Formats: sequence, structure tokens, C-alpha cells
Amino acid sequence: MNAFSTIATIMTRQLWTLHPDDNLLVARDLFNEHRIHHIPVVRDRQIVGLLSRSDFDCYLAGMNKADEGFESRLANAYVEGIMTTRLAKLESDDRVNVALEVFSLNRFHALPVVDNGELVGIVTPFDIMKAMLNEKPEHPEDVYEDQK
Repeated sequence: MNAFSTIATIMTRQLWTLHPDDNLLVARDLFNEHRIHHIPVVRDRQIVGLLSRSDFDCYLAGMNKADEGFESRLANAYVEGIMTTRLAKLESDDRVNVALEVFSLNRFHALPVVDNGELVGIVTPFDIMKAMLNEKPEHPEDVYEDQK
């Protein structure tokens, strides 16, 4: 992978999404079951927001999980109320260096990838790190010393 590879080569394509009208119990279950940190919020195949684990945890701050009304509060609160709506987006044919620039200049930790108005993936700094870690040198003998 190099900085001029397309986003399509590194983006996560398997997505779990939420609808703005989903309650926060649904969001909690997705975060916990799939161990993810960002969930795109979609209405009619169009991305309308992004819910991060940090947004969710901030909403929970100060709540007592042992309180008998805790589950009810989550059931009666909706994704639309805490999701981020002002999103930077990429297209799958954008280059990785564009994502790196957006990540370095902003506080974004995930960028939805949208083609022709439809969500097709998401890219995070972790996706870029994974691609770099999986990269093999063209000439390994120049990188790895003989361990004799």
C-alpha cells in the first residue's frame, strides 16, 4: 500500500448500520456484539450521520447502569439525538493520502465512503495501519538482517 492507493483497497466494506429512529439499545448491542467504534447512520441507503462509541459513552456518562430505569432510558432515546451529522466523506476512488490529510487536519476518526450517493464503506486510521502492517518489502533482504 502506498499513499496513492485508492481508498477502495483499504476501506472496510462489511458494515453494520443504524437508522436514525433506532433506539440506543440497538446501538449498544451493535457496539458490543461486533466490537466496533463507528456505526454509519443510514436512511434510504443515504448516510445521514455517524454514531461513535465516544458519542454513545458521553451520552451514558453519569447514568447509573444499575438503576432500574437505565434500560428504559436507552429504549426511549434515539440514535438521531446523539449522532454526528456534519461528516467528511470520501469516494472509493479517492487516494489514501486524502484520508491521511483529513485525519491529520481534523478530529475525525472515521470517514464514510460514498459512491453515487450510497454508502459503500468506511475508513479509519486503523484501516491504514493494518494495510501498512500487511505490506511486504519489495526486497526483504534490504530490510531484514540475517539472524544467525
